[in-house]
Amino acid sequence: MTLIYGHRGAKGEAPENTLTSFQRCLEHGVKRCELDLHLSSDGELMVIHDPTLKRTTERRGKVIEQTAADLVTLDARKGGPGWITPCPIPTLETLFQECQFEHWQLEVKVASRNRATTTVLAIRELAQRYGLMDKVTITSSSREVLRAAQHFTPDISRGLVAEYAWLDPLKVAQNYGCEFLALNWTLCSPERLQKAQRQGLHVSVWTVNDAALMRRLADFGVDSLITDFPGLASATIGNR
Repeated sequence: MTLIYGHRGAKGEAPENTLTSFQRCLEHGVKRCELDLHLSSDGELMVIHDPTLKRTTERRGKVIEQTAADLVTLDARKGGPGWITPCPIPTLETLFQECQFEHWQLEVKVASRNRATTTVLAIRELAQRYGLMDKVTITSSSREVLRAAQHFTPDISRGLVAEYAWLDPLKVAQNYGCEFLALNWTLCSPERLQKAQRQGLHVSVWTVNDAALMRRLADFGVDSLITDFPGLASATIGNR
């Protein structure tokens, strides 16, 4: 069976990486999600894709330069599907409190060694506090993040986010003891999929928004797909 993950909640239906978006995902009966994390200046895990505020809010500046208290007042509706009410940037803790997901893919974007270490330790502390250690996977395309996770949080599962074939994603995943491979759908040939699964990897393919592609990847046997439209995915492959 192919599982479904809501991409940044339900990015195609509600403002991405907001509580509203994750609630919309759950309303479709999709109990797994993928989201992006950056640290605030005071070390809080903020759920936002970009390192800067410009694309999703009306503000300029970097996430790392603002406090969590300031960030949670910002409306993150900009550039997404139309939404009537404000949708603030949430902390990861808020989502852990409000949303009952069965599994979370937490993508860490940072690359510097110090910030990578701080971020994975903050994830571990929060996951432990909310009893979610077995329900989260730290994912990243950054070697620094995967190295930090392998060293400092070995009791949390890891996943490589792979966009380019020339990096040999299976080898990189193996090097960092990953259990997940979040694979760009264009790289998901039946051969690579089977090889990854033989290696013991859960292959999660992104970002899959077309119903015909959803069916094709499910027929290939992908373990899960990440989509902006969890409602469409549920209707398309949810009963298979």
